[in-house]
Formats: sequence, structure tokens, C-alpha cells
Amino acid sequence: MSDAQNDQNEAGTIPAISSTTRLFKSITTRSRAGGMTTGLFTVASSLAAVVIALAICAVLLAITGKDPWAAYSKIIETGTDSDKLLEMLKRATPLLLSATAVAVGFKMNLFNIGIEGQYLFAALMASAIGTQVSLPAPIHVLFILLVAMVAGAAWASIAAILKVSRNVHEVISTIMLNFIALSVIQWLFENWFRDNSLEVNIKTKQLPASGRMPDIVDGKLGGMFIVALFVVFLYWVVVFKSRFGFRLRASGLNPGAARTAGIDAKRMIVITMLLSGGVAGLIAMQSVLGEIGSYGPNATPTGFGFAGITVALLGRHHPLGIITAAMLFGFLDSTSAQLQLSEIPSSIVKVMQAVIVLTVVIVNEATIRWLNKRTSERTAERLVASGATVGAPA
Repeated sequence: MSDAQNDQNEAGTIPAISSTTRLFKSITTRSRAGGMTTGLFTVASSLAAVVIALAICAVLLAITGKDPWAAYSKIIETGTDSDKLLEMLKRATPLLLSATAVAVGFKMNLFNIGIEGQYLFAALMASAIGTQVSLPAPIHVLFILLVAMVAGAAWASIAAILKVSRNVHEVISTIMLNFIALSVIQWLFENWFRDNSLEVNIKTKQLPASGRMPDIVDGKLGGMFIVALFVVFLYWVVVFKSRFGFRLRASGLNPGAARTAGIDAKRMIVITMLLSGGVAGLIAMQSVLGEIGSYGPNATPTGFGFAGITVALLGRHHPLGIITAAMLFGFLDSTSAQLQLSEIPSSIVKVMQAVIVLTVVIVNEATIRWLNKRTSERTAERLVASGATVGAPA
């Protein structure tokens, strides 16, 4: 398919999908101001947005008859406990990986909505294959991580192939592949990988000790937290500091200009989806290699695929933003149980997360657009002044 045909097909994309694409683009407006200026304004607007979000949640609590001050005091009191801080880091671990997987695609203007199916498929394959090999402890763990990444990338490659060969929009294909993945996983698990010796809490066979990730803090924080931070660091290096990352971001910013510069857009799509799926494959490894040591339909945590989209948007696809957003969500999630014991509905945590995301996105977007307008006006003033100086008589 030629570039012209490809552009024509993109123009004729299903309206609902085009609207989704425009929505994602509209909430991630890029600043035309300097990097330091943009960073300072983004941080300031994000902090202001969080304060606004807390005020909105306080009003909601007051409307329902709960004391906002008591709720926030309980959150701070609980969240600053040493055990709860470790739980925050533990809860943030899969969010770091999920958000990074999403952000890789976003930088290419690809919306990988299929993270959920990719990491669940990877969890099953890593658990099943990991029990079939016997390797020394460090190598066994690395082998299972590699299997998970390959499995996640393999599932994501289906959407990539459909995109470059048939121009199927990745939003459609990845959403559909989530449902297909659930059925494929169930079929594989029931017919091939289920441990029939278990009658309740059914799972795959347990990984041997050599295939388990050691804890940083025994029973409270697993080694996958370090792996997650390392993945975020690699994301920063590869996407923001390498020639490949420049080509990836250039393809996402302006595909036409990228093609003119000799960048193979189809090749970049495939590589980006493979990278995104590979990172997604690691999301459930905290459970597989640590807490549970196997895959189970009711044991392996779900929902991180869609939570990662939220964290990536909140962090504006930047490594530091992703880490901050994941820690914030981990902090709030770690306090929900104690809120329930204090007769404060734990659902307020989810409400707070949703309000924070909406508020930060809206305030950041308004700030960036105001900053872009101010930058354009100042540039125009300088051009006018320069033209007047050049045209002035000697």
C-alpha cells in the first residue's frame, strides 16, 4: 500500500475511532515554549490541579455527610506508616510498568488499549514455561522475564500486523484482542496448563524456588520494584535520548515529514507495538515471580492495563511524571482499607483518583495552551519589532 493510499485510508477511518484519536491528541497538546519553562509550568499547574481536586473531593465528602478533614487526616496518618509506604511502592510497581507500556505507544501516536490482554497472556505463558525448565536461580528468573516479554510482544504484534498490512486502527484491534486473549487464556489454561492436583484456587504449577524473585523487604516489597524503575529508566534513555527514540517521536509528531526524511513509518509502528507489548508482559511478574508463584484466573491481578492508561495520562508520558503518578495512586490505594474501618467509604479513593486525573489533565491542557499562545504572541511581537528595525531609514 502506498503512502498516499495509507493517508487516504486514515482519512476515512471510522468516525468513532477518529474521535478517540483526536481526544487523546487534544489532551496531550505539546508546548512550543522552552523545555525548562514548560516543565516549571507543568509542575506548578499539576500541583494546583491536585489541590483543586482535593477541594472537589472534600465537597463530595461533605455532601455525603462525611467529615473531609477526618478523611484526609486518616489518609495521611495511614499513608505515612512505614508498612503502608512499602505497600505504596508495591502497589505502584505494576502501575509503573503498565504506564510505561502505554507511554511507548503514545509517543508514536499509537493507542495500545490492549495492555490488559497482553500482560495476562504473558503471565500464563511465563508461568507455564517457567515450570518446564531447570536453571540456576538468577538465570531462571531472567528466563521467565524474557518469556513474559516475548509473549506480551507476540500478542501485541497481531495489532501491529493488522495496522501495517490492512490499516486496521489499533484502538479497534487492541480492544478486540483483549477479549480474544481472555478466551485463549482460558482455553490454554483449562486444557494444557492447569494443575489438576488443586481442587480450589486453581492455578498453574508452582514455580520452583530458582524461579522466584527475591524480596527487597521480606514479604512486603518484591524485587520487581527495582525492575520497574529500571524499565522506566530505559524508557527515558531509549525514547528521549537515542536516535531511535528521535525517529519514533518524529513519526508520531508528523508522519508525513518523517516519511519525507526517510523514516519507515510501518517499521516504526511494528517496533513500537512490540516494545509496548514487551513491557506490558512484565506487569504481572510481581505476582507470578513473587506473591503467588504461578498463574491463576482468580489469583493473578487484573485491571492494570486500563489503570496504566490513567497513570500515563496523568504523568504526561514523561518518566518522572509516570513515577510520580504511580506513587500517588499506590499511596491512595494503600489507605483504602483503613478508611473503610474508620467508616469512611473506601470508594472515595477511586473518586479521588478520577477527579485528580480529570483536574490535572484539564488544568495542564489549559496551561499549555495559554503558554503556547503567549509564546506565539511574543514571537510575533519580536518579528514585528525586527521588521520595523530592518525597514527603518538609516
